[in-house]
Amino acid sequence: MSTTAAAPAAFRAVTVRTVLRSEWIKIRSVRSSFGSLIAVVGVALGLSLLIFPLIGQGEAENSEDVLFGIFYPMNFVQIAAISFGATAASSELLNGALRNSLAAVPNRTLLYGAKTAVAAAVALVAGLAAGFGIFLTANAFLGKYAIGLGDPGALRACVGAGVYLALMALFSLGLTFLLRSAVAVLSIMIPFILIVSFVVGGVSEGAALWLPDHAGQQILHQNPTGPLGPWTGLGVMALWTAAALAAGWWSLRRRDA
Repeated sequence: MSTTAAAPAAFRAVTVRTVLRSEWIKIRSVRSSFGSLIAVVGVALGLSLLIFPLIGQGEAENSEDVLFGIFYPMNFVQIAAISFGATAASSELLNGALRNSLAAVPNRTLLYGAKTAVAAAVALVAGLAAGFGIFLTANAFLGKYAIGLGDPGALRACVGAGVYLALMALFSLGLTFLLRSAVAVLSIMIPFILIVSFVVGGVSEGAALWLPDHAGQQILHQNPTGPLGPWTGLGVMALWTAAALAAGWWSLRRRDA
């Protein structure tokens, strides 16, 4: 390969690395997004230490799926993941920040792809820490009901918890770029996750199973029942996330900064 042919490829590689690095700096330096990221792990450990020493063994004794019961704190940890995705996106949409970003990186697809990739990576790391943290903390207080990492479904659930939280963060990120408001996304998603999804489940359990949170949480069950298995359920959630990210990409490409 000639020097002239190699130069553009090298320039593109440097550019991608530079944009990825700048996106990490943005996440690290914006207090709201970095604080939400830290909260993913903090809430997981804090709730586990609060809940399981008090009622862990009693709940496990009456539970049909002890593994899923261990991940009860995920109901609240996912709110931190949603907040991270929303704030990571909204930091570009406030006070003309997006115009400055586009002046530095005119390629909107590159900018969006880099932000998505960095957000996915850090959310996955935080999610894995939260998933394993919940599991290990809970089992320290479950006595004879404790589950080892080598037991069926345990390692899968810990890894799946991290992937679930990362997907939830990306789902929120895509919707924030689409709606251009973190407040709007949080006002929609948090009530939906905490209230509407359970109401739908009470009315039609079959329909609720295909919602992103219900589908994704199949990975946390030791023996999931119904049409979706652990990984197929997570796959359904990944499709929801891909649709949200595609909508966010369309919005960034088509709308004025």
